[in-house]
Amino acid sequence: MLRRGRTSAAAFLVALAAGGSGIACRQTTVIASDTGIPTATVKEVDLQLKVFTKGALHTEQSRVISAPPIAGGTLQIIQLAAAGAQVHTGDVVLEFDPSQQEYNLAQNRSDLEQADQEIVKAKADAAVQTAEDQTALLKAKYAVRKAELEVSKNEILSPIDGQKNILGLDEAKRALTQLEQDIRSHGASNDAALAISQEKHHKAQLAMDRAELNIKNMKITSPIDGLMVIHGNRDSTGGFFMDGMTLPDYHVGDQVNPGSSIAEVIDSSRLEISAQVGETDRTNVKTGQSVDIKVDALPGESFSGKVRTVGGATAREFWDDNAKHKFDVAIQIDRVDPRLRPGFEAQLSILGDRLTKAVSLPAEAVFEHDGKKIVYCERGRGFEMQEVKVRALSEGRAILEGIPVGTVVALVNPDKKRSGKPKESGSATPSLGASSN
Repeated sequence: MLRRGRTSAAAFLVALAAGGSGIACRQTTVIASDTGIPTATVKEVDLQLKVFTKGALHTEQSRVISAPPIAGGTLQIIQLAAAGAQVHTGDVVLEFDPSQQEYNLAQNRSDLEQADQEIVKAKADAAVQTAEDQTALLKAKYAVRKAELEVSKNEILSPIDGQKNILGLDEAKRALTQLEQDIRSHGASNDAALAISQEKHHKAQLAMDRAELNIKNMKITSPIDGLMVIHGNRDSTGGFFMDGMTLPDYHVGDQVNPGSSIAEVIDSSRLEISAQVGETDRTNVKTGQSVDIKVDALPGESFSGKVRTVGGATAREFWDDNAKHKFDVAIQIDRVDPRLRPGFEAQLSILGDRLTKAVSLPAEAVFEHDGKKIVYCERGRGFEMQEVKVRALSEGRAILEGIPVGTVVALVNPDKKRSGKPKESGSATPSLGASSN
């Protein structure tokens, strides 16, 4: 009887020690009656943390090359730099046929010359009219003065002759008044004619200046050093475009609408890659870390770079199945290569910290239960659920905290393995990309 009591007490102390340790497992115990459950052992490893993700190349600086906004119909390309060509600031990269604008310039120059001739004629006509008016004015004033002298003789004349002199004076004054009004009208008319001719001159000059500017704008130079990227010809479809459509590139001879975007000069010396990492990887990505880069469009080629910035979490869209936040990462490419283009996709391996004696197990051994990361620890004849903290993921292994080295864990959900049926909401599911059997 005493021996049985000692055995029970020893068992109780073992259970108590297990319950008070930092590796205590919580939740329901699953009996390991099925011996087919694969397991792994928690180990200490030395490894280089790597964060794998993908991104897309883009440039910090580019300039769009567009057709000039010239009214009057379409423009025809007569020169266009080749796609991928290296161009420099001031190089002619796009040129349009200037024939129509040269015709307009000649027509506007003719209109300007005609307006100048009209101005000369208007001034000459005004001068002649002014001279005639001045002569007529002198005669009218003389007539008034003569009539006034005749009136002054009325004292020695008969009443009839005196009355005639008075009527003659009134008539002379009325003629002078009318002439003065006509002279003012002639001046206004001459000024108006001159103003019309000057306005024609102004319009012709503006039109000629516009034509000269349009001719100059027919040659478009590169505003920066960089690579030429030719855009798809939307003018070939009448401006209609739908997602998934393949458009031909612009070529010499194409007719384009004024203002159409024809090409783009990209600064290839400032290419970088935009990528995102998940919430778990965010703490292991730091500015300045080295990055191995493989570009999908250049198989077999490898590039290197460095983490330039690590941004804040992006907002989750309502259609996004991944509920976890993503974090923006910008990668600066070390070596400029003329084959690289904005829009190319790249596979990235960000080299994180080098860990020594890190607690590690296969990533598929970590599951998620009620929003927490858990593993199934082997305890006697069964498995017990234990919460852990995932420090990092690297090359298929999870770096953990909260579990001792040597612990045996299940690689599949033992509850599902035992029942062979999916569990209801709240049951543990693979957390790090592992799939349960």
